[in-house]
Amino acid sequence: MKKILKSIFTLVSGCVTPVFAQEITPSTSETSKPKSEMRYNLSPDGSKYIKATFLNQVWARWNESNPGTTVNGEPKSHTTDVGLRRTRMQLYGQISDRTFFYTQFGLNNFNFLAQNAGNRKLSAFFHDALGEYKVLKNNDKLKIGAGLTITSGLSRFSQPSIGTIMTTDVPVFLQATVDQTDEFARKLSVYARGQLGKLDYRIAISDPFPIQTNGQTAPVLSNNASFTTFGHTKQYQGFFMYNFLDKEPHTTPYMTGTYLGDKKIVNLESGIIYQKNATWYTTDGTTPIYQDMLLWSVAAFTDVPLQNNKYALSAYLGYFNTDYGHNYIRNNGIMNPANGNNNPGNFNGPGNTYPMFGTGESVYAQVGLRLAPDLLGDQGTLMPYVSYRQSGYERLDDPVKILDGGVNWLINKHQSKVSLNYQLRTVFNQQTDGAVIRKHDASSAWLQYQVSF
Repeated sequence: MKKILKSIFTLVSGCVTPVFAQEITPSTSETSKPKSEMRYNLSPDGSKYIKATFLNQVWARWNESNPGTTVNGEPKSHTTDVGLRRTRMQLYGQISDRTFFYTQFGLNNFNFLAQNAGNRKLSAFFHDALGEYKVLKNNDKLKIGAGLTITSGLSRFSQPSIGTIMTTDVPVFLQATVDQTDEFARKLSVYARGQLGKLDYRIAISDPFPIQTNGQTAPVLSNNASFTTFGHTKQYQGFFMYNFLDKEPHTTPYMTGTYLGDKKIVNLESGIIYQKNATWYTTDGTTPIYQDMLLWSVAAFTDVPLQNNKYALSAYLGYFNTDYGHNYIRNNGIMNPANGNNNPGNFNGPGNTYPMFGTGESVYAQVGLRLAPDLLGDQGTLMPYVSYRQSGYERLDDPVKILDGGVNWLINKHQSKVSLNYQLRTVFNQQTDGAVIRKHDASSAWLQYQVSF
């Protein structure tokens, strides 16, 4: 213990020469020695260590507002804003042959409207805090952990390494209960994960938070399903992935967005989340009908170098079946630049919100191509990409369609990059007869600068 405390003090006090890691989530193997990192070894061979990382993603954005949008009461047909999409700090390490710890602290979606209980200074919190025990000392076949963790059953993008994502933002609809019955996609869980040959697995029993503790007024019981405020049940999750070529790293539960040609990855994956009596609705206005939540998916992912690493291809295709209950819909807008709406027919809500989550079926795909590593000389290279999502939800008469296209300027891989993204989203109108139909598409564009070490 003395040695551990001394090591932490040395790291914090700056006696260790600070060098920088490539990404916020340690997707590279700890034994593969990334080019640079802020790390203090606790053993001569580096198998025991403590490591710190930092990430900041700044957005400058233009958004075409949903109909009737207001900002502090003023009508706005479009908005511009600057915000911190994510700011994170990590401290984690392998402190014995079998014991691993991981913590992450930070904030999200911090723009001019960001506030918590009316106070803009109360936005940062612990995202993760877990301890993990390696059952078999010399391999990763079985690790048992517990704590506040993003370990999830639905997909790789439900537990994403946000410092390595290709598309400036993850498909947030795959963080299925985000800030409803979890804490920014994290849950208090007991889990087992590991790698059995080419099979990567994770199984978790999670203790979801009641929706009435998420800082917002809980939805009232209605003829459309919402998360119940009555009772409490556990959530069961499982995720399974088969690695045909290289195995993906297994240091933390986080999963890399793109390896930029550093690995040869071809995977098939499947995931499931189940919770009994998670939601409720009514047909007579008073009597609740309880429903189970069942979410499952199948997907394929590839991330490989081409022509001796002259290029690198990254691609993903997934199918998602999300049953939250009868006609469940949740509208959400990323770092919403508006806070009011005076158009009663606008189903989306204010700003950039749209039906992000719902009962139904979805398909999501993304593809990108990293160009030659020396394309821009010592200024790095480019990686253009495109992604598309289509969701057919029970409550909507038309599908949700989200199209993103952009380019990453990889100045120093993921450690320093500038990204430009353009997005089209579906805007819905609710008719007097209750039908919810597509009205038009709205657009937004943002420039992101990411720094991570």
